[in-house]
Amino acid sequence: MEINNGEEKINRASLPMLSLTIPLLFENGFRILLSSVDTFMLSSWSQKAVAAAGMIGQYIFFIQILFNVICIGTSIVLSQYLGAKRNKEAEQVTQGSVLMISLVALFIMLLVFFGAAPLLSLYSIEDDVRHMAWQYLVIFGGFGAFFMALNMLQGTVLRAYGYTKDAMYIAIVANILNILGNAISLYGFFGLPVLGIAGVAASSAFSQLAASIILAIRIRQKKDVRFPLKRWRDVSPSMYRVVLSVGVPTAGENLSYNVAQIVIMVMVSTFGTWAMSAMVYTQTIARFVGIFGLSIGTATQIKVGYWVGAKKPEDAYRRVYLYQIIATTCTVVFLILINIFKVPIIALFTDEKEIASMVYRLLLFSIYLEFGRSINLVTISALKGAGDFRFPVLYGLFSMWGIMVLGSYLLGVKAAWGLVGIWLSIGSDETIRGFVMLFRWRSKKWITKRLK
Repeated sequence: MEINNGEEKINRASLPMLSLTIPLLFENGFRILLSSVDTFMLSSWSQKAVAAAGMIGQYIFFIQILFNVICIGTSIVLSQYLGAKRNKEAEQVTQGSVLMISLVALFIMLLVFFGAAPLLSLYSIEDDVRHMAWQYLVIFGGFGAFFMALNMLQGTVLRAYGYTKDAMYIAIVANILNILGNAISLYGFFGLPVLGIAGVAASSAFSQLAASIILAIRIRQKKDVRFPLKRWRDVSPSMYRVVLSVGVPTAGENLSYNVAQIVIMVMVSTFGTWAMSAMVYTQTIARFVGIFGLSIGTATQIKVGYWVGAKKPEDAYRRVYLYQIIATTCTVVFLILINIFKVPIIALFTDEKEIASMVYRLLLFSIYLEFGRSINLVTISALKGAGDFRFPVLYGLFSMWGIMVLGSYLLGVKAAWGLVGIWLSIGSDETIRGFVMLFRWRSKKWITKRLK
């Protein structure tokens, strides 16, 4: 049945997968463009700024993962409640989530303001790179944290209700604002002073503020989207528990991955600034490749939640295999095309031959890495949507640290394979973990994990 703005009970399990996925593809593409534009525009200003922004990018993602503890829990619980047509409980989920994510955002702001300098002192980097990194972290990760939190939660609620197209349009607006702000900050348009990386960070924070305001307006226009800010004191304590019981372990898998990435970035920093820049450029390109797995995975999580909530697990079981094949095929084909045209693509970012040579090698090994990652993005999302969130976290902790981090140290540092050794270790973690998750899905143990 087609979604409308009426008050009738809507059968969201019948929503076409394509209507969820296509807007998510564009939204994720524009969101990745936001960070990529920062990297591209900074590269024309300073290679050191690229290294600083790339290093802090791991911490910005870490902050987003903390917010995702609430957002992922909200998405999964909402999807199952909406699939079961439990609208009253769905309303309480959104009420409680607003309060929780606001408190987390305030805590993050204080943590960044007081902890940025001690944290960055741990890196073996040049002083001017460290100062740029501090500016970017404090402005975007500190001042921008609250707006980022509201933006993420409101977008989560809209997507859970099936309005992925609205979230896409708002992401486009935010990216346009960010690009304009970057141009003014780096190129001094209209006679304004060049603000450098501090201006880029401020531009990113402002775009998050604008997006959160537009999302709030759009949500109020959707009569069937229950997002009341009043009567939050009436929310049952059990509702907070159910969101956190889902959100904490599911976000824990992402949290562990990002902490592992930070440790790996510390290893890469010992290879020098050019190696850090090469890693940042490769990751920037790889993010565009990953939008297929990410978008199909997000849509899969929503659909599986609807099906499980509606007590139709067999529908979910069959369809997830199809979604997986599509995501992996698109990912590998796209990355092969990028390898074919890698020379002009890398020329957009840098003209340093040594950096470009590193990126060429990493892009080739990325076929192995992104193949495994596409399996992870879809299958783990399906397990989460079904409520089976503990197994991916527990196995993920073992795989990320036992294969990815330890392997990066042994191959990248000890064996002196450098970035290639690190890329092989990351790819091995993604691929092995992906097949383990496929076997978990095949076992159908997730059917018993439906939320009560």
